[in-house]
Amino acid sequence: MISVTDKTLKDLEFTTVIQTISDRCNTEIGKQKALEIVPLKDKESLMDALLQTSEYLSSFSNNNAIPNHGFDNLSNDFKFLAIEDSFLEVSSFRKIGTLSETVNSLLLYLKKFQDYYPKLNEKAAQIEYTKFISQKIDEVVDKFGEIKDNASPDLINIRRDMAVVRGKVNQSFGQAMSQYTGLGYLDEIKESFVENRRVLAVLAMYRRKVKGSILGSSKTGSIAYIEPEATLRYSRELSNLEYEEREEITRILKKLSTQIRPFIELLWQYQEFLSDIDVVAAKAKYANKINGILPAITDNKRLFFREAYHPILYLNNLEKKEKTFPQTIELEIDNRIIVISGPNAGGKTISLKTVGLLQLMLQCGILIPVHERSETFLFDRILTDIGDNQSIENHLSTYSYRLKNMNYFLKKCNAKTLFLIDEFGTGSDPELGGALAEIFLEEFYHREAFGIITTHYSNLKILANELPFASNANMLFDEKSLEPLYKLILGQAGSSFTFEVAQKNGIPFGLINRAKKKIEKGKVRFDKTIATLQKERSKLEKTSLNLKEEEGKAREESKKMETINVKIQDKLERYQEMYDANQRLIYMGQKIDDLSEKYFNNKDKKVLIGEFLKIVEIENSKRKKTTVKEKKAAEVVKKEIIKEVEVKVEEIREKKIEEKQKKKDIQLLKPQVVLKVGDRVRMIDGKAIGTLDKIEKNKAVVNYGVFTSKISLEQLEYVQP
Repeated sequence: MISVTDKTLKDLEFTTVIQTISDRCNTEIGKQKALEIVPLKDKESLMDALLQTSEYLSSFSNNNAIPNHGFDNLSNDFKFLAIEDSFLEVSSFRKIGTLSETVNSLLLYLKKFQDYYPKLNEKAAQIEYTKFISQKIDEVVDKFGEIKDNASPDLINIRRDMAVVRGKVNQSFGQAMSQYTGLGYLDEIKESFVENRRVLAVLAMYRRKVKGSILGSSKTGSIAYIEPEATLRYSRELSNLEYEEREEITRILKKLSTQIRPFIELLWQYQEFLSDIDVVAAKAKYANKINGILPAITDNKRLFFREAYHPILYLNNLEKKEKTFPQTIELEIDNRIIVISGPNAGGKTISLKTVGLLQLMLQCGILIPVHERSETFLFDRILTDIGDNQSIENHLSTYSYRLKNMNYFLKKCNAKTLFLIDEFGTGSDPELGGALAEIFLEEFYHREAFGIITTHYSNLKILANELPFASNANMLFDEKSLEPLYKLILGQAGSSFTFEVAQKNGIPFGLINRAKKKIEKGKVRFDKTIATLQKERSKLEKTSLNLKEEEGKAREESKKMETINVKIQDKLERYQEMYDANQRLIYMGQKIDDLSEKYFNNKDKKVLIGEFLKIVEIENSKRKKTTVKEKKAAEVVKKEIIKEVEVKVEEIREKKIEEKQKKKDIQLLKPQVVLKVGDRVRMIDGKAIGTLDKIEKNKAVVNYGVFTSKISLEQLEYVQP
């Protein structure tokens, strides 16, 4: 079982995650179970939990939504039913019946769709399916939670008698009211109810004249409430029947309790099963909200979280409509410790917490927001030291508390441990604290533990660079504005940008120079070199992103061109087919025209019919047999092509009309020349030039040398010699 302390749960804010999951549960038991989520003991149980959640998550996007699994908490009812000779009320049995029906329908559903939900069906298969409980309850209790009339023969008779007596009560009361209304003994309200009994509202002065039982009076004493004598007799009879009814219902409920009591253990299982499904559903809803998936879990010691999001930060930013930046982090045998450095507010701690929280969530059976190509293995222990750990209760300073924590790390750290330390070595003298932190880091390294630490100490950055299976990393910053880009870059230490940040915040340059002189030149040069390298990396990162964008655009354009080429090729092929078909029809038309001319000359029908049949036979030999469906499909295609061609032809016609209109407009704009005999002219749309020989009204005879033509004067334009 994975070992996680309360401090680690607090450092990684795990309680916030399980509280969010708990809020998504439908049942009280489910909510409580969600708050008790802990890392699972073995890999088999963990994989079952993860796969069940993954299967439930898939139900949100497929057409096989999992049925309702809600239920009322019946724990107290089950405990009471377990007592011999006890019996439950009818409302409890209605809840038990609903519980049984819900489980039965869910068991049948998961069995039917076991191809979609194999792990959930595997869990459901462990629960006994029985209709006995719901059938027995349905025999006695109706859908409104009332005892049925036919629950027993005696109850049928009692309720039939009650109905008769109620009729007599109403009849006798109605007669009495009519009688005393006629005599004027009743108040305007005539009747009322006292202790759920129907009574006459008799004026106080006539109360002795009305036979019956006085059950009360108004506040002023002006009205006496009297139950008529005949009604009273029937009311007593009804009360006796109601008592018999209650006795019979008690007997029925005792009998039903005795029948259901042997199934108490199964009912407990039903409640446990549905509450477990409720937690799985809540985890799936949470995963759906954070885009959680199940990454590959391998036996190889490699943690690779690609495009990982911190789930709490992601949901908070989602509410604020702000962007969350994903991180890609990799730990493996050959690179098992990462030292993240750089200025504050760059996202170092969030990167640290993201890895720890996601690994913890995964080992608790919760899906995590990472890329589908991510993978990890299972750790036996997760150790954390994050934030200001000053202990007020134990009167320990931050550094003392951290040393105590490091001592715990040294006792527990091994090759299957993931350790996460924020601001490693702080809290003491930088030289001394840094040296001790360096020794701790070396110890963790030699024990082959996996871990991530954040620090500002140069000696730890140098050590990470020197150790073969450790590496530096930094959070990327804009080289000009020094604004954080919230992106983790592996392979290079980060500068704290101490003096650059100070200068940006308005600290006088002279003071910064004096500060530089106070420290060793080597440290300044080292930090400056790192800062320069970070700036260069930032530039390269931007260039790389731009190149990727350009490459992506080029790919998209290439795909578009391919699609267009395919469409054009398809259109050309269809147009060619149509052209060939039309050419064949033209050829046929010519043949038939030739036959018509021959028949016109010789009037020989035999020759005509023979030749025509020959043409038909030749054409039919070229045809292929097609089904009605194929013919319809071909006709649809043909209509589409004709429609396309018509559209194109119409476009061409419109274009030509526009061009002609433009030419006319241009011609109108030109200075008009009065044409006379002997002028060189040509048609507005033509190229041939001729001489104007004669003008008759609005017609002109143009001599082109070889021939002459009669044309309207409006269609001619003057050509300069």
